[in-house]
Amino acid sequence: MKLTFIGAAKTVTGSMHLVETEKYSFLLDCGLFQGKRKEAFEINRNFDLFDPAEIDFVILSHAHIDHAGNLPNLVKRGFKGNIYCTFATRDLCSVMLRDSAHIQEMDVEFVNKKRKKQGKNLFEALYTQADVSDTMRQFVGINYHHEVELAPGISCTFFDAGHILGSASLFLQINEDGRLLNLGFSGDLGRPNLPILKDPEKIPDVEYFICESTYGGRFHDSPTDSEKKLAEVIKKAVARNAKIIVPAFSVGRTQEIVFTLNKIFDKGLAPVIKVYVDSPLSVNATEVFRMHPECFDNETARFIFKDKDPFGFSKLHYISDVEDSKNLNEVRGPLMIISSSGMCEAGRILHHLRNNIEDPNNIVLIVGYSAQHTLGRRIVEKDPIIKIFGEEHPLNAEVIVMNSLSAHADGNELLDYCSKFDISRLQNIFLVHGDEDQQEKFKNRLAETGFNRITIPDRGDIFEI
Repeated sequence: MKLTFIGAAKTVTGSMHLVETEKYSFLLDCGLFQGKRKEAFEINRNFDLFDPAEIDFVILSHAHIDHAGNLPNLVKRGFKGNIYCTFATRDLCSVMLRDSAHIQEMDVEFVNKKRKKQGKNLFEALYTQADVSDTMRQFVGINYHHEVELAPGISCTFFDAGHILGSASLFLQINEDGRLLNLGFSGDLGRPNLPILKDPEKIPDVEYFICESTYGGRFHDSPTDSEKKLAEVIKKAVARNAKIIVPAFSVGRTQEIVFTLNKIFDKGLAPVIKVYVDSPLSVNATEVFRMHPECFDNETARFIFKDKDPFGFSKLHYISDVEDSKNLNEVRGPLMIISSSGMCEAGRILHHLRNNIEDPNNIVLIVGYSAQHTLGRRIVEKDPIIKIFGEEHPLNAEVIVMNSLSAHADGNELLDYCSKFDISRLQNIFLVHGDEDQQEKFKNRLAETGFNRITIPDRGDIFEI
Protein backbone atom coordinates (compact mmCIF):
# COMPACT_ATOMS: atom_id res chain seq x y z
CA MET A 1 0.00 0.00 0.00
CA LYS A 2 1.20 3.52 -0.81
CA LEU A 3 0.42 6.88 0.80
CA THR A 4 0.96 10.06 -1.23
CA PHE A 5 0.59 13.42 0.49
CA ILE A 6 -0.81 15.98 -1.92
CA GLY A 7 -2.42 18.78 0.11
CA ALA A 8 -2.11 20.15 3.65
CA ALA A 9 1.57 19.11 3.61
CA LYS A 10 3.53 21.64 5.68
CA THR A 11 0.56 23.98 5.33
CA VAL A 12 -2.93 24.26 6.83
CA THR A 13 -4.94 24.21 3.62
CA GLY A 14 -5.96 21.97 0.72
CA SER A 15 -6.29 18.67 2.61
CA MET A 16 -5.81 15.75 0.19
CA HIS A 17 -4.08 12.40 0.67
CA LEU A 18 -3.96 9.53 -1.84
CA VAL A 19 -4.11 5.89 -0.69
CA GLU A 20 -3.25 3.18 -3.23
CA THR A 21 -3.66 -0.55 -2.68
CA GLU A 22 -2.98 -3.26 -5.26
CA LYS A 23 -6.50 -2.93 -6.67
CA TYR A 24 -7.93 0.42 -5.54
CA SER A 25 -7.03 4.10 -5.31
CA PHE A 26 -8.89 6.53 -3.08
CA LEU A 27 -8.58 9.99 -1.57
CA LEU A 28 -8.84 11.14 2.02
CA ASP A 29 -10.40 14.61 1.53
CA CYS A 30 -10.27 16.77 -1.59
CA GLY A 31 -9.93 20.35 -0.35
CA LEU A 32 -9.25 23.69 -1.97
CA PHE A 33 -5.80 25.16 -1.49
CA GLN A 34 -6.21 28.71 -0.20
CA GLY A 35 -3.41 31.22 -0.59
CA LYS A 36 -2.07 33.71 -3.09
CA ARG A 37 -4.70 33.82 -5.81
CA LYS A 38 -2.65 32.85 -8.88
CA GLU A 39 -0.76 30.08 -7.08
CA ALA A 40 -3.95 28.70 -5.53
CA PHE A 41 -5.78 28.72 -8.87
CA GLU A 42 -3.08 26.63 -10.55
CA ILE A 43 -2.79 24.14 -7.68
CA ASN A 44 -6.56 23.65 -7.47
CA ARG A 45 -7.20 23.36 -11.22
CA ASN A 46 -4.56 20.73 -11.99
CA PHE A 47 -4.47 17.28 -10.39
CA ASP A 48 -0.85 16.72 -11.35
CA LEU A 49 -0.11 13.74 -9.08
CA PHE A 50 -2.99 11.48 -10.18
CA ASP A 51 -5.73 11.08 -12.75
CA PRO A 52 -9.18 11.85 -11.24
CA ALA A 53 -10.78 9.23 -13.52
CA GLU A 54 -8.66 6.53 -11.86
CA ILE A 55 -9.80 7.33 -8.28
CA ASP A 56 -12.29 4.71 -7.08
CA PHE A 57 -13.83 6.68 -4.18
CA VAL A 58 -13.29 9.56 -1.76
CA ILE A 59 -13.64 9.54 2.03
CA LEU A 60 -14.42 13.01 3.34
CA SER A 61 -13.67 14.03 6.93
CA HIS A 62 -15.84 17.18 7.04
CA ALA A 63 -17.39 19.99 5.04
CA HIS A 64 -14.92 22.86 5.43
CA ILE A 65 -13.84 24.15 2.03
CA ASP A 66 -10.15 23.36 2.62
CA HIS A 67 -11.19 19.71 2.97
CA ALA A 68 -14.16 19.37 0.58
CA GLY A 69 -13.96 22.38 -1.72
CA ASN A 70 -12.25 20.78 -4.74
CA LEU A 71 -14.66 17.85 -5.06
CA PRO A 72 -16.69 19.45 -7.90
CA ASN A 73 -13.49 19.99 -9.87
CA LEU A 74 -12.52 16.35 -9.24
CA VAL A 75 -15.87 15.26 -10.68
CA LYS A 76 -15.53 17.71 -13.56
CA ARG A 77 -12.15 16.12 -14.40
CA GLY A 78 -13.53 12.59 -14.61
CA PHE A 79 -14.06 11.17 -11.10
CA LYS A 80 -17.13 8.85 -11.11
CA GLY A 81 -16.94 7.14 -7.70
CA ASN A 82 -18.77 7.57 -4.40
CA ILE A 83 -17.96 10.28 -1.86
CA TYR A 84 -18.40 8.82 1.64
CA CYS A 85 -19.06 11.07 4.64
CA THR A 86 -21.49 11.55 7.52
CA PHE A 87 -25.04 12.68 6.78
CA ALA A 88 -24.47 16.10 8.36
CA THR A 89 -21.34 16.61 6.24
CA ARG A 90 -23.31 15.76 3.11
CA ASP A 91 -25.99 18.32 3.97
CA LEU A 92 -23.44 21.02 4.79
CA CYS A 93 -21.56 20.33 1.55
CA SER A 94 -24.75 20.88 -0.42
CA VAL A 95 -24.86 24.42 0.98
CA MET A 96 -21.14 25.20 1.09
CA LEU A 97 -20.12 23.87 -2.32
CA ARG A 98 -22.92 25.82 -4.02
CA ASP A 99 -21.76 28.94 -2.21
CA SER A 100 -18.16 28.24 -3.29
CA ALA A 101 -19.26 27.82 -6.91
CA HIS A 102 -21.25 31.06 -6.76
CA ILE A 103 -18.27 33.00 -5.44
CA GLN A 104 -15.99 31.58 -8.16
CA GLU A 105 -18.50 32.35 -10.90
CA MET A 106 -18.89 35.93 -9.65
CA ASP A 107 -15.12 36.43 -9.31
CA VAL A 108 -14.49 35.17 -12.85
CA GLU A 109 -17.31 37.32 -14.23
CA PHE A 110 -15.79 40.39 -12.58
CA VAL A 111 -12.25 39.66 -13.84
CA ASN A 112 -13.41 38.75 -17.34
CA LYS A 113 -15.13 42.12 -17.80
CA LYS A 114 -11.71 43.77 -17.51
CA ARG A 115 -9.92 41.11 -19.58
CA LYS A 116 -12.48 41.36 -22.37
CA LYS A 117 -11.93 45.14 -22.64
CA GLN A 118 -8.18 44.50 -22.75
CA GLY A 119 -8.54 41.85 -25.45
CA LYS A 120 -7.14 39.10 -23.20
CA ASN A 121 -8.22 35.47 -23.02
CA LEU A 122 -11.13 34.94 -20.63
CA PHE A 123 -10.85 32.82 -17.49
CA GLU A 124 -13.07 29.85 -16.68
CA ALA A 125 -14.43 29.24 -13.18
CA LEU A 126 -12.85 26.30 -11.39
CA TYR A 127 -16.35 24.81 -11.24
CA THR A 128 -19.95 25.91 -11.53
CA GLN A 129 -23.30 25.35 -9.82
CA ALA A 130 -24.00 22.61 -12.39
CA ASP A 131 -20.77 20.84 -11.40
CA VAL A 132 -21.85 20.96 -7.76
CA SER A 133 -25.20 19.38 -8.65
CA ASP A 134 -23.37 16.54 -10.41
CA THR A 135 -21.07 16.13 -7.41
CA MET A 136 -23.86 15.92 -4.84
CA ARG A 137 -25.31 12.89 -6.67
CA GLN A 138 -22.14 10.98 -5.76
CA PHE A 139 -22.36 11.58 -2.00
CA VAL A 140 -23.15 8.60 0.24
CA GLY A 141 -24.01 9.25 3.90
CA ILE A 142 -22.77 6.96 6.67
CA ASN A 143 -23.61 7.07 10.38
CA TYR A 144 -20.95 7.29 13.07
CA HIS A 145 -19.73 3.94 14.46
CA HIS A 146 -21.10 1.90 11.51
CA GLU A 147 -18.37 -0.11 9.80
CA VAL A 148 -18.95 -0.02 6.04
CA GLU A 149 -17.11 -1.96 3.34
CA LEU A 150 -16.18 0.57 0.66
CA ALA A 151 -14.51 -1.99 -1.61
CA PRO A 152 -13.50 -5.64 -1.21
CA GLY A 153 -10.93 -5.68 1.60
CA ILE A 154 -11.38 -2.00 2.54
CA SER A 155 -13.71 -0.93 5.36
CA CYS A 156 -14.17 2.39 7.11
CA THR A 157 -15.73 3.54 10.39
CA PHE A 158 -16.43 7.19 11.26
CA PHE A 159 -15.84 8.54 14.77
CA ASP A 160 -16.92 12.00 15.91
CA ALA A 161 -14.02 14.47 15.57
CA GLY A 162 -15.86 17.24 17.49
CA HIS A 163 -14.59 19.92 15.07
CA ILE A 164 -17.69 21.06 13.17
CA LEU A 165 -21.13 19.52 12.61
CA GLY A 166 -20.65 16.08 11.08
CA SER A 167 -16.85 16.09 11.29
CA ALA A 168 -15.25 12.66 11.50
CA SER A 169 -11.99 10.92 12.25
CA LEU A 170 -11.53 7.85 10.07
CA PHE A 171 -10.61 4.29 11.05
CA LEU A 172 -9.68 2.22 7.99
CA GLN A 173 -9.04 -1.51 7.85
CA ILE A 174 -7.27 -2.56 4.67
CA ASN A 175 -6.69 -6.22 3.81
CA GLU A 176 -4.07 -6.92 1.16
CA ASP A 177 -3.37 -10.60 0.44
CA GLY A 178 -4.29 -11.60 3.98
CA ARG A 179 -2.25 -8.80 5.60
CA LEU A 180 -4.46 -6.46 7.63
CA LEU A 181 -3.39 -2.84 8.05
CA ASN A 182 -5.16 -0.33 10.27
CA LEU A 183 -4.89 3.27 9.08
CA GLY A 184 -6.25 6.29 10.93
CA PHE A 185 -6.91 9.84 9.76
CA SER A 186 -7.74 12.51 12.34
CA GLY A 187 -9.39 14.94 9.93
CA ASP A 188 -9.51 18.16 11.95
CA LEU A 189 -9.77 17.43 15.67
CA GLY A 190 -11.98 19.57 17.86
CA ARG A 191 -11.70 20.32 21.55
CA PRO A 192 -13.36 18.93 24.65
CA ASN A 193 -16.09 21.12 26.20
CA LEU A 194 -16.82 23.24 23.12
CA PRO A 195 -20.41 24.46 22.83
CA ILE A 196 -22.95 22.52 20.72
CA LEU A 197 -20.87 19.53 19.62
CA LYS A 198 -19.87 16.31 21.33
CA ASP A 199 -16.25 15.90 22.41
CA PRO A 200 -13.76 14.26 20.00
CA GLU A 201 -13.77 10.45 20.06
CA LYS A 202 -10.57 8.42 19.83
CA ILE A 203 -10.43 5.94 17.00
CA PRO A 204 -9.25 2.35 17.71
CA ASP A 205 -5.53 1.56 17.73
CA VAL A 206 -3.78 1.70 14.36
CA GLU A 207 -0.38 1.00 12.84
CA TYR A 208 -0.34 4.26 10.87
CA PHE A 209 -1.96 7.57 11.81
CA ILE A 210 -2.32 10.75 9.73
CA CYS A 211 -2.75 13.55 12.27
CA GLU A 212 -3.55 17.24 11.93
CA SER A 213 -1.18 19.64 13.69
CA THR A 214 -2.65 23.13 13.20
CA TYR A 215 -1.91 24.22 16.78
CA GLY A 216 0.78 21.66 17.55
CA GLY A 217 2.89 24.22 19.39
CA ARG A 218 0.21 26.59 20.69
CA PHE A 219 -2.19 26.49 23.60
CA HIS A 220 -5.74 27.81 23.98
CA ASP A 221 -7.67 29.17 26.90
CA SER A 222 -10.28 26.79 28.32
CA PRO A 223 -13.61 26.72 26.42
CA THR A 224 -15.38 26.93 29.77
CA ASP A 225 -14.12 30.54 30.06
CA SER A 226 -15.85 31.59 26.82
CA GLU A 227 -19.10 32.78 28.38
CA LYS A 228 -17.35 34.95 30.96
CA LYS A 229 -14.94 36.51 28.45
CA LEU A 230 -17.59 37.20 25.84
CA ALA A 231 -19.85 38.71 28.50
CA GLU A 232 -17.05 41.11 29.46
CA VAL A 233 -16.69 42.20 25.82
CA ILE A 234 -20.45 42.87 25.64
CA LYS A 235 -20.39 44.91 28.86
CA LYS A 236 -17.51 46.98 27.45
CA ALA A 237 -19.48 47.64 24.26
CA VAL A 238 -22.59 48.62 26.23
CA ALA A 239 -20.61 51.07 28.35
CA ARG A 240 -19.44 52.99 25.28
CA ASN A 241 -22.26 52.22 22.81
CA ALA A 242 -19.77 50.41 20.62
CA LYS A 243 -20.13 48.16 17.64
CA ILE A 244 -18.49 44.71 17.98
CA ILE A 245 -17.37 43.40 14.58
CA VAL A 246 -16.80 39.62 14.58
CA PRO A 247 -15.19 37.93 11.57
CA ALA A 248 -16.36 34.31 11.80
CA PHE A 249 -16.52 31.28 9.56
CA SER A 250 -20.07 30.59 8.43
CA VAL A 251 -20.03 26.95 9.53
CA GLY A 252 -19.17 26.09 13.12
CA ARG A 253 -17.82 29.30 14.61
CA THR A 254 -20.88 31.44 13.84
CA GLN A 255 -23.24 28.90 15.42
CA GLU A 256 -20.99 28.51 18.48
CA ILE A 257 -20.92 32.28 19.06
CA VAL A 258 -24.70 32.55 18.67
CA PHE A 259 -25.30 29.70 21.13
CA THR A 260 -22.82 31.18 23.62
CA LEU A 261 -24.55 34.57 23.36
CA ASN A 262 -27.89 32.83 23.88
CA LYS A 263 -26.66 31.31 27.14
CA ILE A 264 -25.10 34.59 28.29
CA PHE A 265 -28.36 36.47 27.81
CA ASP A 266 -30.43 33.60 29.21
CA LYS A 267 -28.35 33.62 32.41
CA GLY A 268 -28.28 37.41 32.68
CA LEU A 269 -24.47 37.56 32.51
CA ALA A 270 -24.58 40.67 30.30
CA PRO A 271 -27.19 43.10 28.97
CA VAL A 272 -29.02 41.89 25.86
CA ILE A 273 -27.81 43.74 22.79
CA LYS A 274 -28.76 43.58 19.13
CA VAL A 275 -26.89 40.82 17.27
CA TYR A 276 -26.79 40.54 13.47
CA VAL A 277 -25.55 37.47 11.60
CA ASP A 278 -24.78 38.97 8.20
CA SER A 279 -23.97 36.09 5.88
CA PRO A 280 -26.28 34.16 3.53
CA LEU A 281 -24.12 31.05 3.96
CA SER A 282 -24.36 31.31 7.76
CA VAL A 283 -28.15 31.52 7.52
CA ASN A 284 -28.33 28.38 5.35
CA ALA A 285 -25.74 26.50 7.41
CA THR A 286 -27.62 27.25 10.63
CA GLU A 287 -30.68 25.57 9.14
CA VAL A 288 -28.55 22.46 8.52
CA PHE A 289 -27.48 22.56 12.18
CA ARG A 290 -31.14 22.52 13.20
CA MET A 291 -31.61 19.36 11.09
CA HIS A 292 -28.95 17.38 12.96
CA PRO A 293 -29.52 17.45 16.74
CA GLU A 294 -27.99 13.95 16.88
CA CYS A 295 -24.59 15.71 16.70
CA PHE A 296 -25.24 17.94 19.73
CA ASP A 297 -23.73 17.46 23.17
CA ASN A 298 -25.77 16.96 26.35
CA GLU A 299 -25.78 20.68 27.28
CA THR A 300 -27.26 21.68 23.92
CA ALA A 301 -29.74 18.79 24.04
CA ARG A 302 -30.94 19.98 27.48
CA PHE A 303 -31.29 23.52 26.11
CA ILE A 304 -33.49 22.23 23.29
CA PHE A 305 -35.46 20.05 25.72
CA LYS A 306 -36.50 23.24 27.51
CA ASP A 307 -38.12 24.36 24.22
CA LYS A 308 -35.38 26.86 23.52
CA ASP A 309 -33.78 27.47 20.14
CA PRO A 310 -29.98 27.42 20.55
CA PHE A 311 -29.63 29.53 17.40
CA GLY A 312 -32.28 32.17 18.10
CA PHE A 313 -33.15 34.80 20.72
CA SER A 314 -35.16 38.02 20.89
CA LYS A 315 -32.64 40.50 19.47
CA LEU A 316 -30.90 38.15 17.02
CA HIS A 317 -31.35 38.94 13.32
CA TYR A 318 -30.19 36.81 10.38
CA ILE A 319 -29.47 38.87 7.29
CA SER A 320 -29.31 37.66 3.69
CA ASP A 321 -30.32 40.69 1.65
CA VAL A 322 -27.52 43.01 0.49
CA GLU A 323 -29.51 46.17 1.20
CA ASP A 324 -30.24 45.02 4.77
CA SER A 325 -26.50 44.46 5.17
CA LYS A 326 -25.73 47.98 3.98
CA ASN A 327 -28.32 49.43 6.35
CA LEU A 328 -26.33 48.14 9.33
CA ASN A 329 -24.04 51.14 8.83
CA GLU A 330 -26.86 53.34 10.09
CA VAL A 331 -27.71 51.26 13.18
CA ARG A 332 -26.30 52.70 16.39
CA GLY A 333 -24.54 50.60 19.02
CA PRO A 334 -24.29 48.79 21.23
CA LEU A 335 -24.56 45.90 18.78
CA MET A 336 -22.65 42.95 17.39
CA ILE A 337 -22.20 42.05 13.73
CA ILE A 338 -21.05 38.50 12.97
CA SER A 339 -20.00 38.12 9.36
CA SER A 340 -17.78 35.97 7.15
CA SER A 341 -15.11 35.27 6.17
CA GLY A 342 -13.24 34.35 9.33
CA MET A 343 -9.85 35.37 7.91
CA CYS A 344 -11.28 38.63 6.50
CA GLU A 345 -10.26 37.73 2.96
CA ALA A 346 -13.66 38.07 1.26
CA GLY A 347 -17.34 38.60 1.90
CA ARG A 348 -19.40 41.20 3.75
CA ILE A 349 -17.02 41.36 6.70
CA LEU A 350 -14.75 43.57 4.58
CA HIS A 351 -17.44 46.23 4.29
CA HIS A 352 -18.15 46.16 8.03
CA LEU A 353 -14.45 46.46 8.85
CA ARG A 354 -13.99 49.32 6.40
CA ASN A 355 -16.90 51.20 7.94
CA ASN A 356 -15.97 50.65 11.59
CA ILE A 357 -12.26 50.10 12.26
CA GLU A 358 -11.29 53.77 12.25
CA ASP A 359 -13.50 54.48 15.28
CA PRO A 360 -11.53 53.84 18.53
CA ASN A 361 -14.86 53.30 20.27
CA ASN A 362 -15.51 50.08 18.32
CA ILE A 363 -14.23 46.55 18.91
CA VAL A 364 -12.97 43.93 16.46
CA LEU A 365 -13.37 40.53 18.12
CA ILE A 366 -11.20 37.78 16.60
CA VAL A 367 -12.43 34.28 17.51
CA GLY A 368 -10.61 31.99 15.06
CA TYR A 369 -7.41 31.14 13.24
CA SER A 370 -6.04 33.57 10.66
CA ALA A 371 -3.36 32.26 8.32
CA GLN A 372 -0.24 34.17 7.34
CA HIS A 373 -0.64 36.94 4.74
CA THR A 374 -4.38 37.35 5.46
CA LEU A 375 -6.13 40.53 6.54
CA GLY A 376 -7.27 38.70 9.67
CA ARG A 377 -3.65 38.04 10.66
CA ARG A 378 -2.73 41.70 10.12
CA ILE A 379 -5.60 42.72 12.40
CA VAL A 380 -4.51 40.17 15.04
CA GLU A 381 -1.00 41.62 14.86
CA LYS A 382 -2.54 45.12 15.13
CA ASP A 383 -0.87 46.63 12.10
CA PRO A 384 -1.47 50.39 12.44
CA ILE A 385 -2.57 50.70 8.78
CA ILE A 386 -4.46 47.97 6.92
CA LYS A 387 -5.69 47.80 3.34
CA ILE A 388 -9.29 47.00 2.46
CA PHE A 389 -10.34 47.03 -1.21
CA GLY A 390 -6.98 48.60 -1.98
CA GLU A 391 -7.53 51.57 0.33
CA GLU A 392 -5.55 52.28 3.50
CA HIS A 393 -7.39 52.57 6.81
CA PRO A 394 -5.96 53.28 10.28
CA LEU A 395 -6.73 50.45 12.69
CA ASN A 396 -8.05 52.52 15.58
CA ALA A 397 -10.68 50.09 16.87
CA GLU A 398 -9.80 47.93 19.87
CA VAL A 399 -8.75 44.42 18.82
CA ILE A 400 -9.66 41.58 21.20
CA VAL A 401 -8.56 37.99 20.48
CA MET A 402 -10.49 35.09 22.03
CA ASN A 403 -8.89 31.71 21.33
CA SER A 404 -11.07 29.80 23.79
CA LEU A 405 -13.62 29.16 21.02
CA SER A 406 -11.07 27.71 18.60
CA ALA A 407 -12.46 24.61 16.88
CA HIS A 408 -8.99 23.03 16.60
CA ALA A 409 -7.36 21.04 19.35
CA ASP A 410 -4.32 22.81 20.79
CA GLY A 411 -0.89 21.30 21.44
CA ASN A 412 -1.85 19.68 24.74
CA GLU A 413 -5.14 18.33 23.40
CA LEU A 414 -3.45 16.86 20.31
CA LEU A 415 -0.82 15.21 22.50
CA ASP A 416 -3.48 13.83 24.82
CA TYR A 417 -5.36 12.35 21.85
CA CYS A 418 -2.27 10.68 20.39
CA SER A 419 -1.10 9.41 23.78
CA LYS A 420 -4.16 7.18 24.00
CA PHE A 421 -2.80 5.00 21.17
CA ASP A 422 -0.82 1.84 21.86
CA ILE A 423 2.66 3.25 21.16
CA SER A 424 4.18 -0.21 20.70
CA ARG A 425 1.76 -0.88 17.85
CA LEU A 426 1.91 2.53 16.15
CA GLN A 427 4.60 2.40 13.47
CA ASN A 428 4.37 5.96 12.13
CA ILE A 429 2.53 9.22 12.73
CA PHE A 430 2.33 11.51 9.70
CA LEU A 431 1.82 15.15 10.68
CA VAL A 432 -0.28 17.18 8.21
CA HIS A 433 -2.45 20.32 8.19
CA GLY A 434 -0.03 22.58 10.02
CA ASP A 435 2.60 25.23 9.41
CA GLU A 436 6.04 23.68 9.62
CA ASP A 437 7.04 25.46 12.84
CA GLN A 438 3.95 24.09 14.62
CA GLN A 439 4.62 20.61 13.24
CA GLU A 440 8.22 20.61 14.45
CA LYS A 441 7.14 21.61 17.95
CA PHE A 442 4.49 18.90 18.03
CA LYS A 443 6.93 16.33 16.64
CA ASN A 444 9.38 17.08 19.44
CA ARG A 445 6.70 16.71 22.11
CA LEU A 446 5.56 13.40 20.62
CA ALA A 447 9.16 12.14 20.62
CA GLU A 448 9.58 13.15 24.27
CA THR A 449 6.42 11.17 25.08
CA GLY A 450 7.89 7.98 23.59
CA PHE A 451 6.70 7.89 19.98
CA ASN A 452 9.44 6.40 17.84
CA ARG A 453 8.66 7.47 14.29
CA ILE A 454 7.08 10.80 13.42
CA THR A 455 7.12 12.04 9.83
CA ILE A 456 6.37 15.50 8.41
CA PRO A 457 5.75 14.87 4.69
CA ASP A 458 6.27 17.35 1.87
CA ARG A 459 3.79 17.70 -0.96
CA GLY A 460 4.26 14.75 -3.30
CA ASP A 461 6.06 12.52 -0.77
CA ILE A 462 5.23 8.83 -1.23
CA PHE A 463 5.46 6.21 1.52
CA GLU A 464 5.28 2.44 1.08
CA ILE A 465 3.61 0.83 4.09
